Amino acid sequence: MANAHAEHHDPNVYYVPHGSRWPVFASVALFTTMIGFASWLNEASWGRTVFFVGLAGLLAILFKWFGDVIRESLSGVYNKQVDTSFRMGMVWFIFSEVMFFAAFFGALFYARQFALPWLNGVGDGAATHSLLWPDFAGGWPSNGPAAIGGSYQTIPAWGLPLLNTMILLTSGVTVTIAHHALKEGKRGILLLFLGLTVLLGGLFLFYQAEEYMHAYKELNLTLGSGIYGSTFFMLTGFHGAHVTLGTIMLAVIWLRCLKGHFNKDNHFAFEAVAWYWHFVDVVWLGLFLFVYVL
Repeated sequence: MANAHAEHHDPNVYYVPHGSRWPVFASVALFTTMIGFASWLNEASWGRTVFFVGLAGLLAILFKWFGDVIRESLSGVYNKQVDTSFRMGMVWFIFSEVMFFAAFFGALFYARQFALPWLNGVGDGAATHSLLWPDFAGGWPSNGPAAIGGSYQTIPAWGLPLLNTMILLTSGVTVTIAHHALKEGKRGILLLFLGLTVLLGGLFLFYQAEEYMHAYKELNLTLGSGIYGSTFFMLTGFHGAHVTLGTIMLAVIWLRCLKGHFNKDNHFAFEAVAWYWHFVDVVWLGLFLFVYVL
């Protein structure tokens, strides 16, 4: 939390904020949210209400908590060592996100390269095929037995997925231009291209929602469509959640830039969001190649 005497803070001393109530409140709100969500899934009448109450509380707490951190930054209590700590924290956070998506890409790779060939009796899978599922015959994309997964169609790579790829690649260019404009002190160009990045993120999400509705209503491609359906929606859905978070963060940074925050030497918050956005771009390129094209 911002210190009222921040202007007297020794720049050679690592700044440690005094006790904050926000972690405790956030834990309570998060616990409430998850209790409500679990109860909602189990069809409890009060589950949905509790979920949204907890979620609203969590968002309000995060808004206030982040506001305190912004005020700390503007008050000048952070020194070079604190900046280094923030950068290391963001690097490890993005690394954890890389591992998160690596698990789902790994599941996709395992299903395609090992599980399906074994079930078909290919190579070392003869025993698996004869003992576990002698009637199985199928390749990728697989929906398992038709009685369970049902027939479906996949989404062509060269339609909306290609359009969304171009949108995200363009957004990576616009956020980079905005970053250079910030370092050169060109506030007008900064606001223009950062705003374009926010709009491109929103456009990506719009087209992804269109793609999901098309998949469910017209292609019968759902989460229940066997291993292909589950991996498709897990990968693209979690990526969409990350794009949503990134778009919100970019919008907040745009508002801060509008208020005159940041300069060429002190703008780590902008850099952190830009790193995150480039990470989202790279993950999508992997998704486009391994989920849609191959």
